[in-house]
Amino acid sequence: MASNGEEKSRVAAAGYGGGGGGGYGYGAYEGRDERKWWPWLVPTVIVACIAVFIVEMYVNNCPKHGSALGGCVAGFLRRFSFQPLRENPLLGPSSPTLQKMGALDWNKVVHQHQGWRLISCIWLHAGLIHLVVNMLSLLFIGIRLEQQFGFVRIGAIYLLSGFGGSVLSALFLRNNYISVGASGALFGLLGSMLSELIMNWTIYSNKAAAIITLLFIIAINLAIGILPHADNFAHIGGFVTGFLLGFVLLARPQFGWMERHELPQTNQPPKYKAYQYVLWVVAFVLLLVGFVVSLVMLFKGKNGNDGCHWCHYLNCVPTSKWKCDT
Repeated sequence: MASNGEEKSRVAAAGYGGGGGGGYGYGAYEGRDERKWWPWLVPTVIVACIAVFIVEMYVNNCPKHGSALGGCVAGFLRRFSFQPLRENPLLGPSSPTLQKMGALDWNKVVHQHQGWRLISCIWLHAGLIHLVVNMLSLLFIGIRLEQQFGFVRIGAIYLLSGFGGSVLSALFLRNNYISVGASGALFGLLGSMLSELIMNWTIYSNKAAAIITLLFIIAINLAIGILPHADNFAHIGGFVTGFLLGFVLLARPQFGWMERHELPQTNQPPKYKAYQYVLWVVAFVLLLVGFVVSLVMLFKGKNGNDGCHWCHYLNCVPTSKWKCDT
């Protein structure tokens, strides 16, 4: 969510190509020795986000606090009713409530040393619509990834991508604007899918169709981010973080190594190919340097817009139909 408690993201809950085998919807990959994990982390995250949203609405208590923009929506829900649509069209709480519960706020992070907001904002949502779209996206993207790679690696990508999205968002967040939502983490999962495909390029068939489909999905979602009230910097930061983490965490052994029990001892290949090791090192270095530089800039109070006067167009492109300062 960006700008006065509005939406942070709308990640498309879409399928990913045809393909057979074990991948997650593309590439026709099948590894006999690969362990299939039972997904529990992604459903737990979904339940946690729903629970946090219920707490948001309980704390918000629209009937008690009221609004100058009209009456509460769905008043029969009593203290769980929503703020007026003119204030929050996503059917959710007010901006002060989100700030109180940990929304990303540049001033509070930098000047009041509330760095925990870089994590807490990932678990908050601007409204019921925002929550449903993000959770459906997480369900479609996350379940298959967790089945393939396990909860440790996917959990690390989800949390670190969310953090990376929050850091970049904070660097470009204007004063008096807040941001919430799991979109950076979700874009991180999309980014890791792309890097996983590149990292394990030689073991997939239908490579061209797979990468074109995935790039199309990513481009559509980033394009949606240039609309008002969507925080595209969180999307971009999360995507880049997840993309680099995919090289670090999602490498698959080559086929020859997986079939090693059928080969003579002298013919057994190494577990990973040389290019996989190179990509691992480069991605790890870029990830480490990126986090260090971004965090130093943030806590020194730097504003990314001061050094990049066109970057705001990555977040919102003004047209005759809407403005970007609302």
